Amino acid sequence: MIDSIIKVFTSLKLTVICLGLAMVLVFMGTLAQVDLGIHAAQQKYFQTFFVYWTPANSAWRIPVFPGGHLIGGVLLFNLIAAHIYRFQLKWKKSGIILLHLGVFLLLVGGLLTELLSVESQMRIHEGATQNYSESLDAIELIIVDTSAPDLDEVVSIPDRFLARNQVIQHPRLPFRVNVVNFFPNSTLTRRKDGDTPSIVTQGFGKSLSVAEAPRATKVNESDIPTAVVELVGVEGSLGTWLCSTALGARQVFRYQDKSYALQLRQKRYYKPYSIKLLHFAHDQYDGTDIPKNFSSRIRLINSEKKEDREVLIYMNNPLRYEGETYYQAGFEKGDHTTILQVVHNPSWITPYLACSLVGLGLVIQFSMHLFSFGRRKRA
Repeated sequence: MIDSIIKVFTSLKLTVICLGLAMVLVFMGTLAQVDLGIHAAQQKYFQTFFVYWTPANSAWRIPVFPGGHLIGGVLLFNLIAAHIYRFQLKWKKSGIILLHLGVFLLLVGGLLTELLSVESQMRIHEGATQNYSESLDAIELIIVDTSAPDLDEVVSIPDRFLARNQVIQHPRLPFRVNVVNFFPNSTLTRRKDGDTPSIVTQGFGKSLSVAEAPRATKVNESDIPTAVVELVGVEGSLGTWLCSTALGARQVFRYQDKSYALQLRQKRYYKPYSIKLLHFAHDQYDGTDIPKNFSSRIRLINSEKKEDREVLIYMNNPLRYEGETYYQAGFEKGDHTTILQVVHNPSWITPYLACSLVGLGLVIQFSMHLFSFGRRKRA
């Protein structure tokens, strides 16, 4: 019985089956990006153990196909088990060992990248200085205590808590946050005479109506998350606010002789250094509107390391600094605002090392066969 199980998990047939399922999964996930978008398709097909199907007008989630985590996990286990079961430390096997070690690192590197990497964007106007980047999809509800003249105390509530529509009590807040409703994507319109009374009693949202919208799927589209929250103090309700990334500005109020501000925004990642945009260039081919080059000349300021220097970021020439990589990703109309893609990936070197091992293993293995064939030919 045990021998049969070992043979199954160490067999080459299991490897071929996993590779075949992975090819089908990649094909399905690629087609799904048309309707779901890149991020939603990744979550549904690759960042899960099963691909689920939900019947119409039902909350059931029926697994219909293995997901990326399951296929990758079984393939990784198959590779490790096969080496443990059949491992032979011989020079003749060195090419195979290096090749499989490279594949192992490639699988582990993919998992680490998914778990540890963070992508964000930094939008900077010419002449402006910024020390944070913003997430592409994650948002946060911030409540800022602005009472101190020289310091703002910020409490951040991530979107995963907002989506639960529950009451949130933070130890640094003298009131509770009751999430009445949360919309991952929404449309905001002006209220008209005759509309049903709004539950929003404070802030900008009193004159707006909100409706849930399908998630954005196209590359040039983005969601407009909106949350309706009620703040409840010791004496009772302080009012209900409509917070949305479309509003932009903070909504202010007072409680217990302190000033507070409320805002829903993209999640921010603050840096121990700052970047100032000196100039953004959008070069075009003469006589056409075809882009030739995008570049951002920035000033990198790190007071802790006493570093102050200029850097030119352009296509295929990113800035690598403090474990992060800054790519020239785009710009806004008017050519005065640059968009830098910020990638934090601690395991960035793993794919390079894995591919090098695979290449070296193939060279050694084929060279051994070539020399062996040559010796037999001469004999």
